[in-house]
Amino acid sequence: MTTATTPATAPVGTEPAARRVPVSRGYRFELVKLVSQWRIRLLVLACWIAPGLFVAGVSQQSTLPADTLFGRWMHATGWAGPLVMLGFAGTWALPLLTSVVAGDVFAAEDRLGTWRHLLVAVRSPARIFVAKSLASLTVILLLVAGLAASSTLGGLASVGDQPLVGLDGHLLSSGDAAGRVLLAWLAALAPTLSLAAIGLLGSVALGRSPMGLLLPPIVALAMSVAQMLPLPVAVRLALPGYAFISWNGLFTSPAQLAPLLIAVAVSLTWAVLATALAYLLFVRRDFTNPAYDGSGRRALTLGVLPLAALTAVTVGAVAVATPSTGSGIEQDKVQKSLATVFGHLYRLQTGQLHRPAVTEAQLKATAACTKSDGQAAQEGAGNDWRCVVSWHLPGVTAVTGTAIYQLDITSDGRFVADGDGPKEVNGYFLVRTSTGDAPNPLWQFDGNVDLLDTH
Repeated sequence: MTTATTPATAPVGTEPAARRVPVSRGYRFELVKLVSQWRIRLLVLACWIAPGLFVAGVSQQSTLPADTLFGRWMHATGWAGPLVMLGFAGTWALPLLTSVVAGDVFAAEDRLGTWRHLLVAVRSPARIFVAKSLASLTVILLLVAGLAASSTLGGLASVGDQPLVGLDGHLLSSGDAAGRVLLAWLAALAPTLSLAAIGLLGSVALGRSPMGLLLPPIVALAMSVAQMLPLPVAVRLALPGYAFISWNGLFTSPAQLAPLLIAVAVSLTWAVLATALAYLLFVRRDFTNPAYDGSGRRALTLGVLPLAALTAVTVGAVAVATPSTGSGIEQDKVQKSLATVFGHLYRLQTGQLHRPAVTEAQLKATAACTKSDGQAAQEGAGNDWRCVVSWHLPGVTAVTGTAIYQLDITSDGRFVADGDGPKEVNGYFLVRTSTGDAPNPLWQFDGNVDLLDTH
């Protein structure tokens, strides 16, 4: 005879404790959701293929993007290609990529009305936020890595692994150029993260509104416009977008690291603060309201105002830490930078023409520059700088030669020097060598003025 057993039952008034989903499982789930979207897959494919094809194609053209930094050297070395791509990516590609990924990761749940299902499954708004943020970061890093790797491979495959001419005219060996290109792309990650954090903040605060998706490119555009204005250096450095520009200082000797380090620190601070604000808004949200359409006034008090206060604090900190209340573009800096670039490039031209070798110390190149024919203040950006470069040759005490340049200096310190004679030095874009005509390195070249007073 058998006896029936009664299953054990929980005590009256108690329920089994609900286990929260680990962050690792939530992260994998959110990552799969992202990469399963056709637009994300298309972006990954484009970032890993299109830059290489673009760089390879442009490098084979007779006309180069000389108005882009390092664009004039795309025929000479494959290391110029990823730098040209970085300049384009910082202005257009990266803001749009962060918008598509981070700017929509929370708003998509609002449009689909799936928050209740997600909360029931995960049982923790904080873990949902962490999982979505990490998944967005992973995809963004994958996209940036594709841009960098593809453009580098395209340049090296189409042109080769030759030395790169830096912004002060000195030659960077292939290994040195590779390291600095890598550092430049790593530095660009900082403002990319700040834009991604702004995208997260907009996606959380604005709900299903399309403005959350547009917020990163709008902020990036505003930063780009601000960098073109005659702002004091302290204000310029306090904006996170400046890290998209300040990598230029890596390609001088010695490297102009102070603006780059300040810009990276500011960008990372923006990223941390914007992410923290997005987290606070998200965990305080009322998920029981199906008609939720943004945080309204709370988005202003917990979103815009803290970022504006951070900008004011960083402006003050930079102004106190460095004497940088002006434009940073001063007459003596312009003259020193131009003379340095000319000395390095003169040696390059000497090697092309198989003349006796000469050093920068023997040349003793100097520059005398005036802005607006001396009728205005001798500082600031503009295309009205006129310079006369003088140099010596070994064994000659008097000035051996002079060359005239017209300079167009932008607000970030980059300048383009356009040769204006004599013809045999810098008045023509080609020089006649023993192997045929070659580009004249002294005809037109780029340079960089250090905006901070570091000495």
